[in-house]
Amino acid sequence: MVLKLRLARISTPGGAKRHHPRYNIVLAHARTARDSRPLEVLGTYNPIPSTPAGVTEEDVRAGRARKVKEIKVDVSRAKYWLGVGAQPSDTVWRVLSMIGLLEPKYLPTGPQTEKALKAVRFPTHVPAAPASAGTATGAHAGTQVSRNTPA
Repeated sequence: MVLKLRLARISTPGGAKRHHPRYNIVLAHARTARDSRPLEVLGTYNPIPSTPAGVTEEDVRAGRARKVKEIKVDVSRAKYWLGVGAQPSDTVWRVLSMIGLLEPKYLPTGPQTEKALKAVRFPTHVPAAPASAGTATGAHAGTQVSRNTPA
């Protein structure tokens, strides 16, 4: 049976809110529903940019700082499942390429191609603290990458 790495929508802390999506990056059979029980949860993805800790809204408005998207992935498990043939969805492929785990499917084109390619080829990693055995990534916590990507 074909395995897919895809997104499953979860509720935000404090209850489900409209227009505030958060997703788990999950491993599931290709024919199961989006929100059905996954085989394994590999990480989380928050596509709505938020202000990082220690940065004020004034800094963001003045251009001294940027709002960031939050990506947390258990890299060792993701590499394992990709290695045994799990197919990522297009969105998961893009998310995994943001943290440097996969090569981008589509390379940027246009007048600022060199600048865009440099950003794609050399992502900046923000290492996270090692997860305990009982976290959402399962018993095989391994190495985790936490990446805040610019909006």
